[in-house]
Amino acid sequence: MPPEKKDRSPVALEQRDVSADQRMFSPSVARNSAPILAVLKRVLPTRGAVLEIGCGTGEHAVCFAGAMPNLTWQPSDPDADARTSTSSWIKFAGLKNVLAPRDIDVCSGQWGVEQTGHFDAVVSINMIHIAPWAASLGLFAGACRLLHAGGLLLLYGPFMRDGAHNAPSNAAFDAALKERNPSWGVRDIADLEHVGEAAGLNLRETIEMPTNNMLLVFSSGSA
Repeated sequence: MPPEKKDRSPVALEQRDVSADQRMFSPSVARNSAPILAVLKRVLPTRGAVLEIGCGTGEHAVCFAGAMPNLTWQPSDPDADARTSTSSWIKFAGLKNVLAPRDIDVCSGQWGVEQTGHFDAVVSINMIHIAPWAASLGLFAGACRLLHAGGLLLLYGPFMRDGAHNAPSNAAFDAALKERNPSWGVRDIADLEHVGEAAGLNLRETIEMPTNNMLLVFSSGSA
């Protein structure tokens, strides 16, 4: 892959409304929360700790944590506005199993949560296609460090299979992303499998989701 410019700028590809208490509202979250939650309920343990990378508005965090009260949810995002929105959503929802959002740069060798112990799952939704390839590498490396044996890395978004898009709309989306930033783009499942295998994370399941998205489930070692 070509050399990348180091760009940590926060990205939102949609117009978000903001309430007086600084909660942001994401149209894509309103559409995808229910189908993602259905998968999470099936694959995640009933108890444990989950780290979310790129929590955005925080709506996913409170939705999923509210539906799975025996899981402790640790949201994170490098964008200060996203963390403010997430904190406001946590307060608004009154949930005790969602921790204060952390500032995590996935390209860093240390994420600042290592001291809290290992996680049962790392979840990243609609992140790796709006970040440089180095972010994908960092995400797998961090998951390898932080997951329990048998822990899961879950990636949601648009993906290619062996260089082919699964819909013309995704091909157009990929082209638009690369026009905006050449280091972005819809990632190929085969490339992610190779990175995962090098990090000790094996692709366990590929789940077709609405609107031509997928949810990839990687597993760390053996349970």
